[in-house]
Parts: sequence; C-alpha cells; structure tokens
Amino acid sequence: MAAEEFSRSVEDGLRLAKRIYFGNDRAVAPPKQPASMTKSETGFLPAAPMVYAVITDPGIVDNPDIPSYQPHVHGRCDPPALIPIQMNAIELVADCYVDTALVTLSGTWRLHCVSSVRSSDCRIAIPMGPQGSILGSEVSVNNNRKYYFTQLVDLEGDIRKENWLEARDGGFLKPHIFTFDIPQIDGGSIISVKTKWSQNIQCHNDLFSLQVPFNFPDFVNPAGKKMSKKETVQVNVNAIAGNEFQPRKMSHPLKEKRQNDERRKVFIYDSDVLSFTKSDFRFSYTVPSSQINGSIVLESPSSGDFDETDVFCMYVSPGNLQSNKVRVVSVFRKDIVYVIDISGSMRGRVIEDMKNALSTALSKLDPEDSFSIIAFNGESYQFSSSLELASKNNIEKATEWINMNFVAGGETDISDPMKTAIAMLSGVRSSVPIVFLVTDGTVEDEREICDMVKKRMAKKESISPRIYTFGIDAVLPQMLDLLDKASSLVLANIAVETFNNWDKVELYPAHLPDLSSMGPLVLSGRYKGNFPETVKVKGILADFNNFELEVKIQKFKDLPVEKICARYQIDYLTANAWLSENKELENKVVKLSLETGFISEYTGMTVLGHDMAKHKKKAKGSYSLES
Repeated sequence: MAAEEFSRSVEDGLRLAKRIYFGNDRAVAPPKQPASMTKSETGFLPAAPMVYAVITDPGIVDNPDIPSYQPHVHGRCDPPALIPIQMNAIELVADCYVDTALVTLSGTWRLHCVSSVRSSDCRIAIPMGPQGSILGSEVSVNNNRKYYFTQLVDLEGDIRKENWLEARDGGFLKPHIFTFDIPQIDGGSIISVKTKWSQNIQCHNDLFSLQVPFNFPDFVNPAGKKMSKKETVQVNVNAIAGNEFQPRKMSHPLKEKRQNDERRKVFIYDSDVLSFTKSDFRFSYTVPSSQINGSIVLESPSSGDFDETDVFCMYVSPGNLQSNKVRVVSVFRKDIVYVIDISGSMRGRVIEDMKNALSTALSKLDPEDSFSIIAFNGESYQFSSSLELASKNNIEKATEWINMNFVAGGETDISDPMKTAIAMLSGVRSSVPIVFLVTDGTVEDEREICDMVKKRMAKKESISPRIYTFGIDAVLPQMLDLLDKASSLVLANIAVETFNNWDKVELYPAHLPDLSSMGPLVLSGRYKGNFPETVKVKGILADFNNFELEVKIQKFKDLPVEKICARYQIDYLTANAWLSENKELENKVVKLSLETGFISEYTGMTVLGHDMAKHKKKAKGSYSLES
C-alpha cells in the first residue's frame, strides 16, 4: 500500500469510527484534520508506533463491550479502511552507543472498534528515527493465546511453514515506516507488541542528539476518564570515550538513576498520564573533548557466528572544535562540481525542486570556495570550463544560468559529465575536491561508470575527489546536509597504519571517509588472532600538515559491538557485491543479515505465528528481542 493510499484509508477509518458508542462516558470523534492535510495526502501517516484495525466489512465496526445495534451497513471498503485502535501503555528503551541507538518499544493496545463476535486483521506500523533499520517484532494476543514474530529469510531460499498458522511479509510504507499485518484478531482483544530497531544518533561537534517518533494522536487515548494510561521512557547512554558526560535537552522529565558504572548513564521517566505524549522523544547530551580522539572496542564471536571471527569497532571523534580558544584545527576549503541530471524523466516539479535546491546550496558556499555546474541528459552543458570562486557575483550568474539551462528532456548519459567533473578537479592542491551527482534513475552502464571512477581515483593526487550521490526525493535537505558535512571536514586521507601489514583483518569500509565536525567517524571490521593494544591512525589536517593519533582498546562488559556495526558492514559488502557481481559476497551478506537481524538487499522479513497452546518455538533466522 502506497503512503498516500494508507493515509486516505486512515481518514476513512476515522469516519467509520463514528459508529462506535461508548455509553454515557463519551464517544470517540475523529480528530481535527491536520494542517498538513490541506497541502499533502500523507497527513495521517503514523508519527508514533500505531496499531490499526483493517476493515473491509464496515458492519463489524462496533463497541465490543456495549453493542449499539446500529442498522446494517451495506457494501465493502475497498481498499480497506484503517481504524487506529486505542492504546493502554507504551514503553520506550533506547540504548545509545556512539552514533547508534538500539531502540526497544513495548506497548499494549485494545481492539476497541470491532464487535466481540467478529474479528479483523490488525496492521502494526513502526516509524523509526534517522537511518532506521528494523530488527524484529513480537506480538502476543490475549495474554499469549496467540503469538507472532518476525523472521528474516533468504529471498532465494524457502520459508519453513510447518506448524505455523500463517506467514505474511512485512514491508516499508516509507523508508522509515515498517508495517506488517496480524491476521484475524477477535474484537475486544488485548494486543501486546514489542519491537526493536536501530537508528542514527545525530552528532555535531561533541553534541549527540537522539530523536524517536513518539507523537501520539488524541484518538489512541482509551475512551473513559478512568481508563489507565501508562507511559515509560528509559535512556541508557554508554559513554565509550570515558570523558565527562553532560545531559543537555530532553523532551520528557527524565531523572537520572544512580549507577555503579560511570561509563553508563541511565535516565528514566515513568508516569500515569491523562493522555499520551504529543511530541517526539528528544534527548541530547555531550561527551566533551577539545581535541580529536578515538577508541576501540572488541567483541568475541557469538556461538554459531557465521565466520567465527572476532569483531571490532573503532571510532575517531572530532571533539568540539568551537571550544578551542586557539583554533588550531580548522576545516578544509572546498572545490565543488555539481553534476545534475536534466533528462526527460526530470520534467515538472522535479526539475523545479532541483533548481531551488541547487540555488540554495550555492548561496551557502563560503567566498573562498570554488564551484562549477554540469547539467546533463544525452549531452553535457557546462556553466564554466574551470572552477569559479563562490563570490556573490558568480553565484548570481550561476543562478541565471540554471534558470536558462535546466530544461528537462532527452536521454541520460552520466559517464561523460562525470569524466569532465573529475578532470576539472584533478589539479586542485589546497582544498577538498567534491562532486555532487544528482540523478533520478539508473543507466545501463552503471558498473562501467563506477569502475571508471575507481580507476581515476587511483591516481596519486594529494587529495582525490570525493563523490556524493543522491536521488531526487527530498533533494533540498539531502543536498544541504551533504554540503554541511563537506563544509566541516577536519581530517582527510585517513589511514589506519597498523592494518596495512596485517592480512588477518577486514576493515569496513576499506577506503576510509573523511572526519567531519558533524560527528564521529565509525569504522568496524573482523579479525583473527591477537588485536594490537594500540592502533595508529594518520591523516591530513586542513592546513595540510600530517596528523597522527594513537587509538587504544577500551574494555567494556556486554557491549553489542556486532549489533552496532552490522548495518555499516552490510551496506559496504552489498555495494561491493553489486559492483563485482560476486555471488560469494552476496552469500556473506545473507549470513551476516540473518546473524544480526538487519534486513539486507538479499533478505526479507516475514511474519510467522502459532497457537500458544503448543510449545513456543522459533525458526532459525528469527531475531531475539532480548539480544
């Protein structure tokens, strides 16, 4: 179901919910139409974990406790209407590790809108924070009479179905909203849901900010003033750096719980509420340091690990550069070539959004930066044959050129403009050369283009061009985020010298990205043998002086290193598998995905369930939410 259709189905469900009568206590009325609905058809997408009754027959909609005996409703809902069901309690636990949070959400809902003698499917929607990756869900109905859970499966393999009630696929309504259905739940049932996901913690200098979707609409509050509503939030911050921890802002009245371990801070909010929270959960904190620093943590393989190698995670943090009274560490100057798709598929609003995004990005360049623009379809069109300083006059000229030349039409040829862009940047010596490639689709020679870029990057430049690629969805925030990152680079050409002569280590990624003041650089890998006590990291500062850092091992108990790093490893291995068309690498991704619970290109998530009167067993590949 598309996001727009989902939103319309929820709106239909809220109208249908007017049939429900709650006696003299109160009736549930649909909420006021959100302001966003006047501009967008996605106004009823979930902004917090939600459960919906999937209604095809409107005649089943009724209060399971107080039948209203309303006239029969003829017809069916096609597509099905979605009625948000009422929530009794919600608990959020977030474990924070460097730039990653493992979030566990537990809640109970009641199917309040279906007659007690009827049943309906229920749809569970889980919105996640930035770069969210679903790890698994467990659902029990009526105190475990029925039990369901998600399981990752190899898309090329078979799903074991014996002894299971039903298998259904989960899917993404939008990249950050995961949904799945539970079949035929009786009206009045209590549904308990436990879900876990991984998401990014936003970083800038030494400020870490966690944001979790937690904005519940009024219509999930149970009918009746005396109905209990429980809300619990717990944040566990693992300050790996070992520096002084300082909480900053929080959306809920969290209180710190005393801990024996100074490296772990626990904050808790637990309350009976009149209505559930109407704002996302936000929590920010600092682990201050005035200089570039780093740490390494290790983890031995779990029993049955797919390759029986140890896992390590290393991070390098920029510290808070703004806290230095003497700004010894500065950021790099930028030389940027914007390579923009103007082929026929970019017609209409897409090309207009692209014009606005590029004009805004140009206006944010520093005066000492340089830039050029290449527009392409079947041909290439250059703003200038060489890089131009980002002066006010040149940016005005560029904006006029964009408005004149950004006319969508023709085929798509990425190869030639990319060659031109890299050639324009080949001579830079005192800046970070960057290519911004924006396109809305694929071409037949993708691998050849990537291979060409790799070969050109292999030339011994002082700093090779950095290439940022992204699609046209939400192009403005994407471009501005990448520009902010490019504008805050403090360490480039990073290499881990210790690993150069060690053939029993795999580093992800093999080619290390730059360190930005926007947050730590997180690296991970697998190794065999004894890990060295210290690792030497080298790089180039913005003044082009060499930089060295001795990174030491930090020892922690029960730190889920593999879980923290799994998404990075899967993404890197998947890209390499695609580029090299290597089946062995694909199989490695599948094994790592099934081992860690992270969805990959080659695995999918299905929902299994069975009767709890039988023994509660799990198939191989299911993800334990206790891990």
